[in-house]
Amino acid sequence: MTQLTQIPSDLSTVPSLTCGELLVQWLEYYGVETVFGIPGVHTVELYRGLPNTDIRHVTPRHEQGAGFMADGYYRASGKVGICFIITGPGMTNIMTAMAQALADSIPMLVISSVNKVKDTGSEEGHLHELHDQQGMVSKVALTSKTIWQPESLPKVIAEAFALFNGARPGPVHIQLPIDVITADASHVAKPPSVSNSPSSINDSKASQASNIALTLPQVMRPLPNPAQLDLIVETLKSAKNPVLLYGGGCVDVDSSAQKLAELIDAPTFLTINAKGLLPPAHPLSLGSNQSLEAGRAVITEADLVLAIGTELGETDYDVFFNGEFKINGTLIRIDCDAQQLHRPFRADIAVLSDAQMAISELCTRLESQELNNQASVRVAEAKQALLADMTPDFSGQNALLQLIRDEVKDVIFVGDSTQIVYSGNLGFEALATRRWFNSSTGFGTLGYGLPAAIGAMIGSKSPVVSLMGDGGIQFTIAELICAAELELPLIVLLWNNQGYGEIRRYMEEGGLPLIGVNIKTPNFEPLAAGFGAGYRRITDKQQLLEALKKDINGKQPIIYEIDETDAFIAEMGQTFTCFS
Repeated sequence: MTQLTQIPSDLSTVPSLTCGELLVQWLEYYGVETVFGIPGVHTVELYRGLPNTDIRHVTPRHEQGAGFMADGYYRASGKVGICFIITGPGMTNIMTAMAQALADSIPMLVISSVNKVKDTGSEEGHLHELHDQQGMVSKVALTSKTIWQPESLPKVIAEAFALFNGARPGPVHIQLPIDVITADASHVAKPPSVSNSPSSINDSKASQASNIALTLPQVMRPLPNPAQLDLIVETLKSAKNPVLLYGGGCVDVDSSAQKLAELIDAPTFLTINAKGLLPPAHPLSLGSNQSLEAGRAVITEADLVLAIGTELGETDYDVFFNGEFKINGTLIRIDCDAQQLHRPFRADIAVLSDAQMAISELCTRLESQELNNQASVRVAEAKQALLADMTPDFSGQNALLQLIRDEVKDVIFVGDSTQIVYSGNLGFEALATRRWFNSSTGFGTLGYGLPAAIGAMIGSKSPVVSLMGDGGIQFTIAELICAAELELPLIVLLWNNQGYGEIRRYMEEGGLPLIGVNIKTPNFEPLAAGFGAGYRRITDKQQLLEALKKDINGKQPIIYEIDETDAFIAEMGQTFTCFS
């Protein structure tokens, strides 16, 4: 039985402000609105100060769910997700979510406890003890820091948000020994709203540092080198067949992203996390089809490739893993990460810069130029080739996604690794950025789609559809009750192929024995009811339309189960049109 922290008999020894209470004040100062966490005996003192802030706490049913929620929260809203996680098993549970965030450059702040200062690293068998928690977690984080004394807290928090705002983002881990969480922090610098209050200024224990009115640090990613931009313009002027590649680092770029494509007059591809950056029917857009033969040929034949905010990774450019993605022309890369500028392809011109600033400056320089590469002709030819290769399954699945997109205003699709997501990654066109994302890129985890959709709905307050397979949802099905508890009208579109369908197909094609893939699929109707969610078995288009109108404004999550063999999907595919 776990022994709770003993309550001091002499209340005069209780600090007027603990380090844990000061922590949440600083989080609120940095704009934090939501924390995802599961309280434990090692973290309960982090919760003492929450009622004195406007920060909302959401309780997932597993720490992995907390991480996925924080991930989806950011991707949909642009606001950093925060997690409160216990020592030991809490941290091992959330590491998968952190690894996914690291692979996709998603900022996330994971704040955990660790054993008491004197016990950390002792290997004496203390509750939740790991040999080296910080060393372990640092492998799936940009950085991992320990706050050994309260005085370090403001600086460490500032470092985390500086990374989020000034560099290529990713998860950051901060851990506090449990006796530091409860330590006196009344003398430590406080956020301006706190440090300027009479009670703080008149506190005899407050040091001079705590009375200094601090301002929120303004940290920005690097600005582009003007000489390099001039060189890019001159190189573009001599190119006959340029191609433009936009990645997830451009997700918040304004209309200048479209303007740049038009000024260069170049076929333009969008990675999965950049969907929506150009309108679906734009005459220069080839969507996210750079892994398909017709799209890949456009890049291979280009004499210049301008890649902005993309790591040129396998899960965006070689989703069939055949190693045939190649860049033969001059490669120009713009990225906020210096190391990424030369991997996996070495750039001929490498610009360390914020994407928005570089694109805006290039547009300014190119406005007086007349570049006419007749790109729309090449794009139209490539589109025809792509349409010719579409299979009925591909068309039907994308028709289904397009129908929901057009029926539900501002809908966000949050996907797992499942067949309908794989098809949508290629053929689906989002109407704006931050409305299509999933876990099939980068780390490629299963179980992401449901908890990440919950986080997306909390962060954006927009309608959300979670795309899950019947196998993948079993990883995190417990989070359905979290959505019910929050009364979120989340639509869970459950793609049922009776087990691990994609892996089963892969094994069949390779002549492998079908071991471990034909798993038992639950009866989702009573399962949903047990979690406080609704359920519908969707079997035709009109039924789906009527259900969406009713359920999208409801007060409970609801599962829409669709069998991959349902005839209405193939029927819808007969009238599907790509790039629309």
